[in-house]
Amino acid sequence: MEPALLVTAAWLVFFGTHLGFASEPVRGALVRRLGSRGFFVFFYAVAAATFTIWVMVTAAVRLEGLPGIGLGRDGVVHMVAIALIVAGLSLSAGGLASYPSSPMALPSPQVGEPRGVERITRHPFFAGLTLFAIGHVLIVPTLAAAVFFGGIAFQSTVGALHQDRKLAARRGEPYRAYLARTSAIPFAAILFGRQRLSAFEQPWIVYCAGALLALGLRQVHAHLFDHGGLWIVASVLGGTAYFGSQALRVGPARKPQHV
Repeated sequence: MEPALLVTAAWLVFFGTHLGFASEPVRGALVRRLGSRGFFVFFYAVAAATFTIWVMVTAAVRLEGLPGIGLGRDGVVHMVAIALIVAGLSLSAGGLASYPSSPMALPSPQVGEPRGVERITRHPFFAGLTLFAIGHVLIVPTLAAAVFFGGIAFQSTVGALHQDRKLAARRGEPYRAYLARTSAIPFAAILFGRQRLSAFEQPWIVYCAGALLALGLRQVHAHLFDHGGLWIVASVLGGTAYFGSQALRVGPARKPQHV
């Protein structure tokens, strides 16, 4: 079978279960049966298993099959792709750091005024992943690898839209007002005058840490999919478990301001 189809099939299992269990009324029924923490454990276990399979399949066939877009041979496109990757990791790092105090945090029943990275995008983690993935789609050598990163970009975009719809239904007018003042696309709300950029609120140290991570990963780039993608699986699942548990334990850190 064409390697790109194998990667697509593995991604569909991950994407389907991830979105399916996060959707109402499935999520509601599971929370009522398992409780919030029990649902988190169940959801994490399914996501961990299906993500691991997806990465292992990709690691095995990523260099085989049909060629990808391969625009990295053009110097300008290559520079743009690298800029997207670095910016994406920096933005995602900002999203992870701000998550426990954001309206997206699992235990947060209230919505506060946009601050910091939320002024740039209300979904910094998802938006950063999308930029990171698009940068890779432009330059990876095979279609199988392009499908892997394209799946990340698609799932991040759908995940952001799904989260907005779910939270608007759950939290009502305060969250809908928050949507009106922010944007999913980075800087869109600022460009259209719905938000202003406050340099003093930005987590510059975290952004720099994300950029340094990108540079560090560049040095070991050829080995990231070694051992069936073990390093990718361990870092993603470990980070997800840590930040998810922190959000459940800590909850929102700032005093919300209702609309």
